[in-house]
Amino acid sequence: MIEVKISGTTLNIQSCIDWVMSPQCGGIDVFIGTVRNITKGKAVVRLEFEAYEAMALNEMRKIAEEVLHKWPVQKILIHHRTGVLQTGDVPVIIAVAAAHRDAAFEACRYAIDTLKQTVPIWKKEVFEDGEIWVAAHP
Repeated sequence: MIEVKISGTTLNIQSCIDWVMSPQCGGIDVFIGTVRNITKGKAVVRLEFEAYEAMALNEMRKIAEEVLHKWPVQKILIHHRTGVLQTGDVPVIIAVAAAHRDAAFEACRYAIDTLKQTVPIWKKEVFEDGEIWVAAHP
């Protein structure tokens, strides 16, 4: 099972975890991305995320389908925020449930790494002394 979502409102961590819970699954891995207060030694005021939503959802679904094909995963959820986020806010949650932990860990890492490289979501980092648009990957 797959759930993908792009939202302009706060992501609910517990709801995401609850969605992937399953009696067949002995391992759930969750990645929660948060807005940090420093990037490359510069104080971050806020982040602004924009997405080409239809394409982003399509790419997120492709990632989830690849995960289901490559690992024995029961459920995968990928949620991403758009809009203005402050330090400590959560822009991304990925939750993966599998019978065994190794598959959950590997699939979750693959999902976030691939999302950052292929999904059309951009972020603007706003600093005290300026701002810069960057792709949503390191």
